[in-house]
Amino acid sequence: MKNVALSINVEQNMNRRIYIFIFILLWITNSYAQQHKANISLVLAEKTAINHLKVHDGNKQLPVFGLQDLNMICVNFGFKYNSVFDSLVNKYTKVDTLSKIYDSNNISSLNDLNDRLKLYNYVILKTDGNLSKLLISFIKEIEKNKKVIIVQKGYSGGISTDFKSSVIATDLNDELSAACAAKEIFGGIAVNGKAVRLNYTVPESVGMNADKLDTIAAIMKDAIDAKGTPGAVVLIVKNGNVIYHKAFGSHKYDRVRTTKADDIYDMASITKLAATTNTTMKLVDDGKLSVDSVVTKYIARTRGMPEKKDLKIKEILLHQAGFFPYIKFYEYLKPKDTDTLYSKEYPTQLADGYFLRKNYFEDTMWPAMLNDQLLTRGKYVYSDLSMYYMKEVVEKVSLTPLNVFAADHFYKPLGMQRAGFLPRQRFEKDNIVPTTENDGWLRSMPVQGFVNDPGAAMLGGVSGHAGFFASANDMAILGQMWLNKGSYGGWNYIKAETLERFTSSQSQVSRRGYGFDRKDSDPAKGYPSTLASNEVFGHTGYTGTAIWVDPKHDLVYVFLSNRVYPDDKNKALNTLNTRSKIMDVIYRAMH
Repeated sequence: MKNVALSINVEQNMNRRIYIFIFILLWITNSYAQQHKANISLVLAEKTAINHLKVHDGNKQLPVFGLQDLNMICVNFGFKYNSVFDSLVNKYTKVDTLSKIYDSNNISSLNDLNDRLKLYNYVILKTDGNLSKLLISFIKEIEKNKKVIIVQKGYSGGISTDFKSSVIATDLNDELSAACAAKEIFGGIAVNGKAVRLNYTVPESVGMNADKLDTIAAIMKDAIDAKGTPGAVVLIVKNGNVIYHKAFGSHKYDRVRTTKADDIYDMASITKLAATTNTTMKLVDDGKLSVDSVVTKYIARTRGMPEKKDLKIKEILLHQAGFFPYIKFYEYLKPKDTDTLYSKEYPTQLADGYFLRKNYFEDTMWPAMLNDQLLTRGKYVYSDLSMYYMKEVVEKVSLTPLNVFAADHFYKPLGMQRAGFLPRQRFEKDNIVPTTENDGWLRSMPVQGFVNDPGAAMLGGVSGHAGFFASANDMAILGQMWLNKGSYGGWNYIKAETLERFTSSQSQVSRRGYGFDRKDSDPAKGYPSTLASNEVFGHTGYTGTAIWVDPKHDLVYVFLSNRVYPDDKNKALNTLNTRSKIMDVIYRAMH
């Protein structure tokens, strides 16, 4: 009988190892095809892994909350599944890693590490379970002025409670347990307490069938074959779980650089939400701005303009102010307005080797916008000018540039690592998906990491209507915060009542909320999806992007592409209705 029991136990452990291997393979490759049965087993294996986690959190630092002031690093003391762990924690916030494996029994090695940690305020120590006397002494020294989390393999001897530091231990020696430990640190799962951030798992964890999502790949193949876009990233969040995150195609049609799931995209008009509407809601919460107040209160130059004397902020947010849809500022350019070299006289970079003269916005663009006569006021006319105005309002009230204010109050504390304006100042060029080779307006040249919209480019890359760049994971975090009615990671970013007000229908003449787009009432249009609830809100972007949040279905859908590459003459992504078709697939997969 003992031999039979031993044989069963060995077989169960072998099956678990196989399931875990498949899970990690799926997670790394983002491939879910024909995996429904395997995923069901993976969900059970993950539950087992969670049940085998032991946590000591005497100083109550788990999960980690404040990310904006976090300077974190991972150190490896022989932890076997190091790469899986490090990859997972970096989905929540930027965590540096040291490639060296440190020796817990070598005082010289520990002294070297001590010095290397001088600039970090948070340290994750991953161990093979060997807490030597030297390592214990080292931990007690550094935890005097740093926060420390210890992740250890095995707890047969119990978990040490002698540290100020938090300790997470597992007696299962596999990748899945390492992944669960990483998610526990940031509240993607909760051993003790409540999950507060996104979890990364498979569709079966929320009762969906991965096989039913296979159609997404076919839809994307059709779009790429039709030259609708050279590539894309699709991400789905259900019930707070990222259950699908897959990259398709390439950066360009030459297929030299394959699209990656964490690539950075020009979000185009999603800037209106991610930057301008977010910051507007924040200022409303702080009592510094009211949607019922008039624009003349915030923009002094409008006070001598009779047509704008009673123009309200909410009219601007609803696209009912009467502004022109857009102004072709690039047609105003004269030969001496641009140069191929940077200088004090030509400081605004439009693309590689292309610069605009200083003060062009103040001298030319802003006066042209201020002269708009609001001929269609009261009607719904979608206009980029609305968010040019709102940028001025936000900056006037906050005393801070829009890009800085949005980053400090949203992107950094939320853990949106790649989100923000002016990405070329922060990331390698190859991490940013190119938008065009010829925009047909301003630049007959490659544009990569500079905003595609010509007006936003001429403004210096920071505008209220365009200029925001992000990865799909960034947008998932932002969408989940909206879905959570303004809270994420244990922190409240926007009051629930403010978010509900802005995302609900606020117009008598359109489907819009304040800043947010909503479902079209005409079923024939199927926008954004025929199956979406009437509660859905979000926005699309000219470059081929979209984010939609459906509170009724606890769903966030993110679609990123560069459909305007190599130019925007091909409308295939729109005519094929790719974004909506994928959204339809998601809803069908939930049933």
